Order: sequence, then structure tokens, then C-alpha cells
Amino acid sequence: MSHPRDLGADHQPVRPSSTRVAGARGSARRRALAQLAAGTPVLPVLVVAAVLLADLADGAGLIWLPLLAAGPALAATTNGPRGVVCVGLLAAVLGALLGVRDGVPDRELAAVLSALVAVTLASGLASVLRGRRERVLAAVRSVAETAQHALLRPVPAHVGPFQVAVRYSAAAAEARIGGDLYALIPTPHGVRLIVGDVRGKGLPAVGTAALVLGVFREAAHDESDLLAVVDRIERSLARNLGHDDFVTAVVAGYPEGGHLEVVNCGHTPPLLVRASGSVVPVEPDLPSPPLGLRALAGHAPGLQALRFAEGDQLLLYTDGVTEARDHGRSFYPLAEGLQRHVSHEPARTLGALHDELLAHVGGRLHDDAALLLIRKPTASEAGVVPEATAPAPVSEARCCS
Repeated sequence: MSHPRDLGADHQPVRPSSTRVAGARGSARRRALAQLAAGTPVLPVLVVAAVLLADLADGAGLIWLPLLAAGPALAATTNGPRGVVCVGLLAAVLGALLGVRDGVPDRELAAVLSALVAVTLASGLASVLRGRRERVLAAVRSVAETAQHALLRPVPAHVGPFQVAVRYSAAAAEARIGGDLYALIPTPHGVRLIVGDVRGKGLPAVGTAALVLGVFREAAHDESDLLAVVDRIERSLARNLGHDDFVTAVVAGYPEGGHLEVVNCGHTPPLLVRASGSVVPVEPDLPSPPLGLRALAGHAPGLQALRFAEGDQLLLYTDGVTEARDHGRSFYPLAEGLQRHVSHEPARTLGALHDELLAHVGGRLHDDAALLLIRKPTASEAGVVPEATAPAPVSEARCCS
């Protein structure tokens, strides 16, 4: 038979004090008042009050009473149907009282009140439809965010030996995703990354971006040669894209040996930031066609090997950054901006670049823009012994067959 446990004198049940109860009640009252204030049609009520004061000061009822309809009409843009009806009811009561006070004839007063009721009903319906559209838009945004996370997966702050940062802005703010693409993954053959731009807009561009990223993620693990990864993407696009569709992209890899391999397929050249702070564009030795157009160009892209030492950084981006214009139609100077804001923290660098880019265009981009920055920390920052690096030429081209 079980016995109740003896808590002893030092283990009495804790009872809430009167102060704690009062605090909880006060907090609940504050939350209730905050919710009430959030749903209160303050501005429409102020409009009705202004009409009331104007009529009391002037006394010309037929001039001011029709303006009471502005109250429920304005409430339809900010409040739900309940708020619209409350403002309309307030306006109708005040209108009737002011009409009687000002001696407005019954027929004219009835016409004004009937119009006020009609405006209130129409505003209530508009409020209901606005609420439905807002819920649909919220659902679409939720789906878009889910699609973005599936397509453009979040990149951690550290991948392999690199510090990493990514900033992405879709031109259509409601969509959250567009035709720009990026990915950075560790593989058995080293860290590999891609930044690209799909020709076109809308859902077809998103579908093409998904195709490129899917093939890249698969081939990056399977193929030991970076050019073979590019070939896999090219063959897939050749089978699935139309004749006028293509994707510009930069595919890069970091095998052992302290150098980067870069394949540029018709894309804007990455910017290499040396540890000294100098910024140089990585121009391809042999201009190559975008992905999907190799058959028309007749030659394959080449591979460049770049020395990538400790403290060096590489910025890959899409043309939505460099083609962003200000009100004077001047392009954003990305290389100069990068040199101004470069730091030992890629996230801080891209944050400053992104803010400056938005300020340059006046707050909103007109094209999708993606920025991906990798940095190789120094041995002292990483807390490890520097890896042995084999000498590599600064620009060594190699073409695939």
C-alpha cells in the first residue's frame, strides 16, 4: 500500500502570491487592450469626429452630413467587416442626430442616411474580399518560402575550409524566388559551388533553376572532374530547354592543393579579393557559351586554376547586381563597393554591399540579384596548421572534349 510522500517543513507547496496574481491580471489586461487597439478603426473614427465638429461649428447639415460616409469607406481599407459596421453605425447615429439638430428636411435626411447605409454595406463587402485576398497572399507567400528553401537551400556560415555568406533578393518581393540560382556543397572531391542566372522570368525560369541545381548537386558528388559536372548540366539542359533558352553560370571547385578551379559559362566574371585587399575580376581565358547553347557555339568551356591562399576571398554574383541603376541611369560599381566594404566576415561584407546596392537603386531592385562570397580564413583564425599547397598557375586553361 502506497503512502503519500512526506514533503516536510522545507517543501511546502508553493502558492502564488497576491502580487504575482495581480501582475498576471495586469499583463492579461494589457494584452487585451493591445488587441483591442489593434482592431479599433482609429482613423475612420477620427474622420467621423472631424465631420461632427465641422457640422457643430457651421450648422449646415446638408453640406457636412454626406461626408460621414468617408468613415466606413476608410474603415474598409484598414479593418474587418465588424469594424466597418461599427463605424457605419456610429456615422448613421450621429448623422440622424445632427440632421434633427440642424433642421434638415426628412426627405433629404432619409436620402443621406440611406446613402450612408449603402456605403457601409458596400465597404463591409469590400473588407470581406480584402481579407480573403490577404489570406490567399499569405498562403502564396508561405508556399513561396517553402519552395525557396527547397530550391535555394540555406548555406551554413562554414563549408569545408571556407567562411561563406549569401544574399539573395528577388525582384518580385511577393514571390520571394526568381531565376537566379546558387548552391555550395561539400563533396568527396572538395567544396563545389555554382551561381547562375536563367534567361527569362516567372515560373519557367524557376523550373529551369530547379533543374540546374538538381543536376549540379548530383553530378558534383559523382564526378571527380569539374568539367564533367558542367557537361552533365549541359546535356540535361540540351534535352529539356527550348532553342532560345539558356543559363549563364560560374561553376567552381576547391580540390586539394590550395587552388580554385573555375568554369565560366557566359556569366559575369567573379571578383577575386586578395588578402592584401586588391580586387581583380576573374576573366575567362576563352569566352564560353552559356549552358544550353554549346551546340550553337561549337566549343566547350575551359577550366581556370586560380591560386587561392589564406585570407583570399571570391565573390560570385548575378547581373542583377552589376546592372542595377540609380536615378541617373548609372550602374552600381560592384568592384569599388566590394573594396570599400571587404572585411574578415563575409556576412558583414555582403550585408554592407546589399544595403549600398538598395540605396543605389532607391530601395527596390528591378531584377533578381544573388551574391555568394567565400573566404579562406588564415591559420591563426582557423586555429589549425596551414595546409601544404602545391604551386598552381594563376590562370591555366583546360578544355573539355
